[in-house]
Amino acid sequence: MGGSHSSFTEAELQDYQELTFFSKKEILHVHKRFHLLDPDAVRANKDVCLPQGTVCELPELKVNPFKDRICKVFSSQGDGSLSFEDFLDMMSVFSDAAPKSVKSEYAFRIYDFDEDDFVSSGDLREVINRLTGEQQLSDEDMQQLINNILEESDLDDDDALSFAEFEHVISKAPDFMNSFRIRL
Repeated sequence: MGGSHSSFTEAELQDYQELTFFSKKEILHVHKRFHLLDPDAVRANKDVCLPQGTVCELPELKVNPFKDRICKVFSSQGDGSLSFEDFLDMMSVFSDAAPKSVKSEYAFRIYDFDEDDFVSSGDLREVINRLTGEQQLSDEDMQQLINNILEESDLDDDDALSFAEFEHVISKAPDFMNSFRIRL
């Protein structure tokens, strides 16, 4: 009868509430969404890590060109598989309640494909390719776009964006908060 509430002790719910931007009710809703991704696996083991392919079946991720990077960044295993706690972190960061600073930090990590703590021209090329999909740019147009982005954003002229430079760019993007969210 208690449904997902019986999956957690009151103390666990309290901890999750302190570590996320969610109320207890929202945490239970997130758990329900996690459970629906693979009911048998979650029922059999509350600490299961769902494989990236399963997590990417979430409707909001299914259509996201960065779904693999999102899973990898939030995976405590580092392989894209997500435990409930990883999934809860992801949903919390993508919630409307998460502040812009937290969203910026995770966006930076998602776009830093080579994980060198900079968004370099190679990372920008990957971002642009994923965003343009089938409509790939010519090499010349791609390089021009990358040059334009770096010209506008690379304040220290090192041909890469540090987190501070990235955050500065995000602060000027009015639609960032709307595009970096998953609604419950």
